[in-house]
Amino acid sequence: MDFQMEDGLISAIARELNLRETQVARTAELLDQENTIPFIARYRKEMTGELDETVLRQIQERLTYLRNLRQRQAEVIRLIGELGKLSAELENKIRRAVTLQEVEDLYRPYRPKRRTRATIARERGLEPLARLLWAQEIIVGDLLELARPYVNPELGVDSPETALEGARDIVAEEISDNAEVRKILREVAQSEGSIAATALKPGESSPYEIYYDFRHPLKTLKPHQVLALNRGEKEEFLNVKIQIADNLALEAVRPLIIKNSQAITAPPLEEALADSYRRLIIPSLEREIRAALTEAAEDQAIRVFAANLRPLLLQPPVKGKVVMGIDPAYRTGCKVAVIDDTGKLLQVLVVYPTPPQDRVEEAKAALKALIQKHRVDLIAIGNGTASRETETFVAEMIKELPRPVPYTIVSEAGASVYSASEVAREEFPDLEASERSAASIARRLQDPLSELVKIDPKSLGVGQYQHDVDQKKLGEKLGEVVESAVNTVGVDLNTASVSLLKYVSGLRPAVARAIVAYREAKGRFSSREELRAVSGLGEKTFTQAAGFLRLPGAPNPLDHTAIHPESYAAAHRLLEKAGVPLEKLSQGGILKLRQFLSRSDLVKLAMEIGAGIPTLQDIIENLEKPGRDPREDLPGAVFRSDVLRMEDLKPGMILRGVVRNAVDFGAFVDIGVKQDGLVHISELKEGFVRHPTDVVAVGQAVNVKVLSVDPVRSRIALSMRGVNQAAQ
Repeated sequence: MDFQMEDGLISAIARELNLRETQVARTAELLDQENTIPFIARYRKEMTGELDETVLRQIQERLTYLRNLRQRQAEVIRLIGELGKLSAELENKIRRAVTLQEVEDLYRPYRPKRRTRATIARERGLEPLARLLWAQEIIVGDLLELARPYVNPELGVDSPETALEGARDIVAEEISDNAEVRKILREVAQSEGSIAATALKPGESSPYEIYYDFRHPLKTLKPHQVLALNRGEKEEFLNVKIQIADNLALEAVRPLIIKNSQAITAPPLEEALADSYRRLIIPSLEREIRAALTEAAEDQAIRVFAANLRPLLLQPPVKGKVVMGIDPAYRTGCKVAVIDDTGKLLQVLVVYPTPPQDRVEEAKAALKALIQKHRVDLIAIGNGTASRETETFVAEMIKELPRPVPYTIVSEAGASVYSASEVAREEFPDLEASERSAASIARRLQDPLSELVKIDPKSLGVGQYQHDVDQKKLGEKLGEVVESAVNTVGVDLNTASVSLLKYVSGLRPAVARAIVAYREAKGRFSSREELRAVSGLGEKTFTQAAGFLRLPGAPNPLDHTAIHPESYAAAHRLLEKAGVPLEKLSQGGILKLRQFLSRSDLVKLAMEIGAGIPTLQDIIENLEKPGRDPREDLPGAVFRSDVLRMEDLKPGMILRGVVRNAVDFGAFVDIGVKQDGLVHISELKEGFVRHPTDVVAVGQAVNVKVLSVDPVRSRIALSMRGVNQAAQ
């Protein structure tokens, strides 16, 4: 990329994000070379100054926006130039615009229009009269006499009054197209305007009753309120309007229009201003404001969804355990699947411990036999329909077992989507959809990331109003989150599914399928280098992907680390200097390496091995903890051996729960009863909380205090403020 051709763009982003220009320029260069964000963040730290993924994505977004802005500026300048109406002053204004909205406002007067009242007035020869009104130079005289020369019955102008009316129409449209007028009115609306909603069906119950008589300032309107109003309007329960005090708005722009209040043309200009405001500006401004509010609210909803999705994907795996997954149901029975410690399906069956069958003893006997046969360690129960009845049954059943087998509740959001998918049919061709769902629930406990990547992130049940936002933007953002999570953890090259591999840096679905096909044909990969033999996997793809692919037990131990093959030589030089053979790292070599490092100058050492300091630090970290799973540092699932009912809850009780969702107004926590409790944003911690995701994360285990219980409305109010003691 020729950055000189993008003068100011790099420096603008650097100022905006408080970065050095070299950081932005090098990041832009890496992005233009089609390097992925995870790859740049992990393996190009020296170039970017160790920018993390969040900042890299901000640079990418701003770069895209500003390049689009430049492109649109050039296009608008060309279009106006072709009309012969481009002045040096206008071109300068367009080039100085810092938002696409500003560019569109400047282009508005020149944009092709449908036939309007102003168009008709111009066809009738009234443009010169409109210019006289604008000039505001005539102080003495009669307004009708001024308009009389423009009377032309053949063109439909049969009186001075008609001529003045047409001229006012021209002026009104020009006021409406004035970029400065629109900018000021937009600012007035945003600072002083409000949004109001009324019921279209008064007295009819709906989820939108709190908005049946609603008025709120635009500047403090919450994103979730915007989306709720939009949905209520779409479902025809609400009438929603933007309200601006007319006198306030007109006073703000009057100085731009009325330059000489003594002129005889001032009154018709005042009339044109009022007409322009009511007839032309307010309807389009309301659409603009509603669109801007919606876009901001959607962006916030997408950010919340993304913030919730990442911890959901990065929940710690439960390794080395045989798991029984139960997909609860009533009439059709609970589907049960047992998987071994590698995720292999061992057995499925159906039991009927819930209404209407209530075959409790029969179900107990079947599950006890299954637990004994396969030495089941843990039970995962889906949290859908009949979950709590199934949990009650399981809690009673495990008390009768000769050894402890705890259970946990697992979110089954998206399990039905997965069970009917092509991926699920390929994995379990002989199972029914509900049986596949039970297997997925068990695997979600064993390795959440590997299982959840098989499901469209939009179906995972976190966030708010996900069906009301721009689905393309949502899909792109969630795809970024999944990509980040997968590459943060790394992928076992010899066991990963296509669903998992396709999110690895640089690997497209076709290449992911080719890797699996190669593995099936050859048995397994013995080294990262062997990747080069996969059809369709070129040098660029190898460079992007190799560091994120792991090979446990490979002949070269470095193949099971996050050290990139391009840094293997540096890693070997480091070990040689430390006097530690690579194969001895697991036999006390790490201690010797640490002793060497403790007496070494890292800056000098980095130069000697031919690596930057960030790369050297990464090499050291991976040599000390080869194959480390970053999820292991996070708190695991909450396992239970008994069940609570809502009737058991009392204000003041301290309980252990799991965050199921975080939204703008608080967090929903599963405390082991049928209904999740709400920790309002004000109860998350002492002091101000900007957003719940700053305090809690989906999947996080938390201690909560019961504030109140409303069995009739199935509502539980919880608090985390000052709750530090161990849960009961």
